[in-house]
Amino acid sequence: MPVFTHLDDDRARMVDVSSKGEVYRKAIATGTINLRPDTLAAIRDGTVVKGNVLATARVAATLAIKDTPRIIPMCHAIPVHGIDITFDYTESGISAIVTVISAGKTGVEMEALVGVSTALLTIWDMVKSAEKDEKGQYPVTGITDIRVLEKVKHEL
Repeated sequence: MPVFTHLDDDRARMVDVSSKGEVYRKAIATGTINLRPDTLAAIRDGTVVKGNVLATARVAATLAIKDTPRIIPMCHAIPVHGIDITFDYTESGISAIVTVISAGKTGVEMEALVGVSTALLTIWDMVKSAEKDEKGQYPVTGITDIRVLEKVKHEL
């Protein structure tokens, strides 16, 4: 039977990590946004009307990572010591790769996942006018494959 540490008698709770020691922690997460070819070209060429799409997404992801405990209710406020956000163009979109580093009592997976999600949502927001069809729908645009690629933990 799986153990759900954030549930106690069907009540959500924040796990007590006070007795744990500080440990080096790193998490890498990724996800992809699918976009129209013309939108991808505009992002590459720097011709999107709202500005530099990937620079804006990088700033948004950084802010979201630092605010993760405000977004995900049972996350602990942890010291974030390092953030790296990169983007790779794919044939049909853009992948975001977010690395978060900390030395603390609990992991940084949620911070990395929130960073990826926010980066991809920011890209969508920056280009949504170009992604809509004649009915105002998004037939191509979609966010997929958000996941943790790697988690590292070792004593300091």
